[in-house]
Amino acid sequence: MLRQILLGALMIGITTSIHAVFMFGGLQFVRSRGLLDRSVNSLHATGVVSLFVIIMFLASVVEVWTWAALYVAAGSFGSLEPALYFSTVTYTTLGYGDIVLDEGSRLLSAFQAANGIIMFGWTTALVIAVIQRAYVLRESAG
Repeated sequence: MLRQILLGALMIGITTSIHAVFMFGGLQFVRSRGLLDRSVNSLHATGVVSLFVIIMFLASVVEVWTWAALYVAAGSFGSLEPALYFSTVTYTTLGYGDIVLDEGSRLLSAFQAANGIIMFGWTTALVIAVIQRAYVLRESAG
């Protein structure tokens, strides 16, 4: 059990770092596209916001793959495809239950589900902040 807790904590640290890198890159992209300028039209702003959402979605994809790699390395799955499927279902908290981990590893899936909820919440907060900058704050100042 201690091994699973330590691995889960390590993975949360790794995925938090991944998310932070994508966040900084995404915010730099937003700044470089002039989204914060009042002269940017709504169509341009919508495109930039959409690309920011895609950047943050890619962060989640990388994080899901990172968890899947752990499951394969730990011997929970014999190949990448079922590990990736399980990781995606767990990270998004869908939890179909058609594939489960054995008793020696199942606590990890709870860490991954909690990790996914936190990362999706973080992404949602970022997207809202970017939308506010793109539309609400720009329009109220104009």
